[in-house]
Amino acid sequence: MSQVHLGIWKDWRLHVIVFLIVVFAEFIGTHQFSVGPGVVLLLPMLYALLIGLGLYFTPAVKEKQSKNAEPLIVLGVTLLIAKIGVVIGPSLPQIIEAGPALLLQEFGNLGTILLALPLAVLLGLKRESIGMTHSVAREPNVGLIMDKYGFNSPEGRGVMAIYIFGTVFGAVFMGLIAGFLATLTPLHPLSFAMASGIGSGSMMAAASGSLIGAFPEFENDIIAFAGASNLLSLSTGLYMSMLIGLPLTEKMYQLMTRNKAGKGQS
Repeated sequence: MSQVHLGIWKDWRLHVIVFLIVVFAEFIGTHQFSVGPGVVLLLPMLYALLIGLGLYFTPAVKEKQSKNAEPLIVLGVTLLIAKIGVVIGPSLPQIIEAGPALLLQEFGNLGTILLALPLAVLLGLKRESIGMTHSVAREPNVGLIMDKYGFNSPEGRGVMAIYIFGTVFGAVFMGLIAGFLATLTPLHPLSFAMASGIGSGSMMAAASGSLIGAFPEFENDIIAFAGASNLLSLSTGLYMSMLIGLPLTEKMYQLMTRNKAGKGQS
């Protein structure tokens, strides 16, 4: 083990701070409240993120702890991906029974690239936009970007920005949008239950909670469809991003920046 890695494990201040943040966040627990037909879900992960961000601007966290925490993020993501892999195997029969609509849902998620990437480039973002727009940027996608580009790359910074943004606002957004759309549109609530499974447990819980609040008679079906959809997004979403989403984003970025550069020279 190198001296750098050894120094990370010996950084007692970092480990104590993280442990206390986790204990305090879990002590606060999960809370939710309604906003119209939507539900805002506040999870311990959100508290931990906000507390850690606040401590960064205090003397409690020095530059040493900030630097040492970076590689530990990759370690945490690696453990989570391993857990996801263990979950996928026993759940294969459920995936097969889910039907073609659920199996093909990941292709719908690719549609966001066509909207998000041009908007990011238009706003002046560079290669950060690849990490930001190739997926919903949850843990498996963070691991994919870290493995391909590295933590300190522009793509790595982009995916982490969206990961943090999704942690803070994702559950709130999904809880509100699911309730509003399900009550304002003629689409069946189970279609929104399927759409709520984007590979994030907190976002799925917030969205399905809103749907159950609006359509209590479909409670069991909403939970079943949302759970199966989320399971599929976890199991197939990484491969979809790896084989289609990320290459598509790369190609689109190259085409758009090349065209932009060509116009600037003409």
